[in-house]
Amino acid sequence: MRPSDSTDWPANLYTMVSAPAPTMRYVKIDQTELRQIMELYEGVMSHACHGLFFKEGSVIGTDMAEEALKDRPKFFERAAAILKDRGWVEEMTFTDSEVVVRGSIEVAPGDIPTCHRLRGILREFYERFKGGRVKCTEEMCASTGHPECRFRIEEM
Repeated sequence: MRPSDSTDWPANLYTMVSAPAPTMRYVKIDQTELRQIMELYEGVMSHACHGLFFKEGSVIGTDMAEEALKDRPKFFERAAAILKDRGWVEEMTFTDSEVVVRGSIEVAPGDIPTCHRLRGILREFYERFKGGRVKCTEEMCASTGHPECRFRIEEM
């Protein structure tokens, strides 16, 4: 006899009880650890891992964009504050077609741009704000000796 057929079992034995929603928790990764992770992946996958970092940024940026959209007229101001609060940047300015960043957490001396996750976050921000596809290209990077990182935003 199955327990559900028995009158000795409580009626609510198989009733699903929803658990309370967990509180949002964050982890902190410092700039050196972030760079070591990048070097680990580059050692295995070469530059192919940069696309993965970009996609990570898109995932990370989803909830941040939704938070910034709660006050659409101040979207970019809120987005900048969120990125600063979470330690991704020290300063940033948004325009319709460009983002200028100082103090990206992903900056590390090298010969190519390194702000792949940030590029993914920014693309996610613009796509959610504009409601369509955009391309985000890092045209200048502090990793290559420039004073700031510059990202070009193009609607597709």
